[in-house]
Amino acid sequence: MRGVFLITGIMAAGKSTVAQALAERLPRSAHVRGDAFRRMIVNGGAEMTPDTAEEAVRQLHLRYRIAAAAADQYVEAGFTPVVQDVALGPDLEMFAGLIRSRPLHVVVLAPSVEAVTARERDRPKTGYGAWTPAQLDEAFRRDTPRLGRWLDTSSMTVDETVDAILKEFT
Repeated sequence: MRGVFLITGIMAAGKSTVAQALAERLPRSAHVRGDAFRRMIVNGGAEMTPDTAEEAVRQLHLRYRIAAAAADQYVEAGFTPVVQDVALGPDLEMFAGLIRSRPLHVVVLAPSVEAVTARERDRPKTGYGAWTPAQLDEAFRRDTPRLGRWLDTSSMTVDETVDAILKEFT
């Protein structure tokens, strides 16, 4: 398998879980977690909020550049990277454009807002604070370009989601 997988969706859409499961199914792979680069900032980090402060956007775009560079380095070393992060609205095209390696397989996880709400409630970490899942989902569906393969994973297991991705791109 050559190229890069870029997996996105709103918080609690299943990005981390699906990306890890996909990477585990590929023979030489790496899971590039965009959020890891956010957590590397020790002081001065700016969180994304509905008002989209300029500094928070700068840091988000920095995260995308670092993840894209890491993905390209993994490809050059013979690995298939599975990159996952929240990239909504025009940021999805921008992020995809930062990844030089091809083919680029963009996967947008788009479960229903009800499924996201249930997943958020049932997981140990909390992704939502300033937003509700319904608010973010509405903006996500309205503003995000229809790039790549969009999957409604509301009633799909992780294995079924990975099967659908592999069927689409292999």
